[in-house]
Amino acid sequence: MQHRDKTIIVKVLSEIDIGYSMLGKATLEEFLDDEKLKRAVCMTVINIGELIKNVTEDTRKEHPYVQWKAIAGMRDIAAHKYQTLRMEDVYQTVHADFPALKEQLEKLI
Repeated sequence: MQHRDKTIIVKVLSEIDIGYSMLGKATLEEFLDDEKLKRAVCMTVINIGELIKNVTEDTRKEHPYVQWKAIAGMRDIAAHKYQTLRMEDVYQTVHADFPALKEQLEKLI
């Protein structure tokens, strides 16, 4: 793996921790009622997707089990279709997908 990719993945791991920390123990209802929290967590999702888009094709091919395209796609939806984005999906992403992604990326480095 190129040094550049490792640096990107370390930044993604940091963003995952930030997003998970921001959400904390908030329930779905608490999340949905907190506009600042929704926007902050969405920005984290956008940051992660933007970083993932910069991972080289070689690293992506070496690790096909990572959902590279889905992560980038979630970023595009959060960035360009924010008004129609289902916040329930964002909440689920942080709770279910972030921990799994973190585990996968930690194995890479």
